[in-house]
Amino acid sequence: MLIGVPKEIAPGEKRVATVPAVVEKLVKLGFSVAVQSGAGDAANFPDDAYRAAGAQIVPDAAALWSGSDIVFKVRPPTAQEVGLLREGGMLVGFVWPAQNPELMQQLAARRATVLAIDALPRQLSRAQKMDALTSMAGISGYRAVIEAANAFGRFFNGQVTAAGKVPPAKVFIAGAGVAGLAAIGTAANLGAIVRANDTRAEVADQVKSLGGEFVKVDYEEEGSGGGGYAKVMSEGFQQAQRAMYAQQAREADIIITTALIPGKPAPKLITADMVQTMQPGSVIVDMAAEQGGNCELTVPGEAVVRHGVTIVGYTDLASRLAKQSSTLYSTNLQRLAEELCKAKDGVAVVNMDDEAIRGLTVIKDGAVTWPAPPPKAPAVAPQKPAATMPPAPKGHGPGEPMSAQSLAITFGVGALLFLLVGLYAPASFLAHFTVFVLACFVGYMVIWNVTPSLHTPLMSVTNAISSIIAIGALVQVAPPVGGAGASRPAQLILGLAVFGLALTAVNMFGGFAVTRRMLAMFRK
Repeated sequence: MLIGVPKEIAPGEKRVATVPAVVEKLVKLGFSVAVQSGAGDAANFPDDAYRAAGAQIVPDAAALWSGSDIVFKVRPPTAQEVGLLREGGMLVGFVWPAQNPELMQQLAARRATVLAIDALPRQLSRAQKMDALTSMAGISGYRAVIEAANAFGRFFNGQVTAAGKVPPAKVFIAGAGVAGLAAIGTAANLGAIVRANDTRAEVADQVKSLGGEFVKVDYEEEGSGGGGYAKVMSEGFQQAQRAMYAQQAREADIIITTALIPGKPAPKLITADMVQTMQPGSVIVDMAAEQGGNCELTVPGEAVVRHGVTIVGYTDLASRLAKQSSTLYSTNLQRLAEELCKAKDGVAVVNMDDEAIRGLTVIKDGAVTWPAPPPKAPAVAPQKPAATMPPAPKGHGPGEPMSAQSLAITFGVGALLFLLVGLYAPASFLAHFTVFVLACFVGYMVIWNVTPSLHTPLMSVTNAISSIIAIGALVQVAPPVGGAGASRPAQLILGLAVFGLALTAVNMFGGFAVTRRMLAMFRK
């Protein structure tokens, strides 16, 4: 089958649906690839690069559309492009079926099979490799911060210079989805103070991990709508949310809004009154401008100044990084092609029994199949009763006491050994042996009850043993000489004591050095 890649004709669109590196992979799957001349020029992919990758260059759009079995696109096709689509052909790209019912009817009239990449069931783990929405949202979030920095009149990071102190910029991000998280990470890396809010409480940890502060609405309500999106909240929650946004608008230098709800206009989060309370020179980047905008004063596709605040409503943020976004988008379509052509024979098979493919397919041979049924929830295995865990021991020794029989046997054997030693050993040996036994008992109790709070259990044990050796070595190096008959140790004993002290010092200080390096690995 022939995959056709036309040039995007939407105003300001610079992306292309397939890049030369992906063309090579599509050819290996058995497909032939045709690219309209100049389709990749705006994204810095010339025709010669496509030829070198194995694609044929078609001079005009009409020939490409009519001769292609499958058409890869970025933007939804216009009515004129739908008319060029071969009857019974296949279209893959962004379609937005909920927002474009007339387009759906036009495509159905051509008896086409349409795979809308925006309809992918994103909650499926195996579908994530085809998730173009996530790819484009990450790029858009990054670009939103760049646009804000371009319109903002100060540094993002705080600085202390000879000319004075520059405070860091305060950035507030409404919505912590993929785009919002990308914006949080970018703004934090530039040195700004970043705050963010989302109706889904579970993203708070993600915000904090990227260097932001999560601002919670003083109202308890779950906001997850499934599929990675938020849901429409109650009026009580929206009222509390507006109060929080009003406060953040007064404090923030830059606001980036990302809130979208599938199939609905973008919710209005920033009112005109909030804009008036912002400092002159502040910036609002409305990433939801294409769906109406989260700010009441947003003009889609333009950057305007209202009440001294620059409001950026660009609808082509991903396209402003055309080369990067084209590369990621074409990789998503390549993964989809692999799912459609598992035999690698160049024939795309739309398997409606596959949940991911079923979700993508909004029209099948002229029949509208959108919306798809929700994916089946995986069967939950019955939970086994949790095993009762014994209480954790305080130190390194055994956590349970010995049984009465084992304790009696141990003491019996020990008493017999002591009896034999007392009957037959000389008196001088008995005195040293008593000290040895007591030392073993005290050492056991000291070492094996050390709690490994700072180090690993093995390191805490070795440090405890090293401490006892160090004390013994110090006593041998400089014993008390005030007593009667006391004398300095022989040179051999003194040398061994000093050598032992040096080894234990290396072990202890080396342990601390290793621990410090281990802890440093987890610091940013």
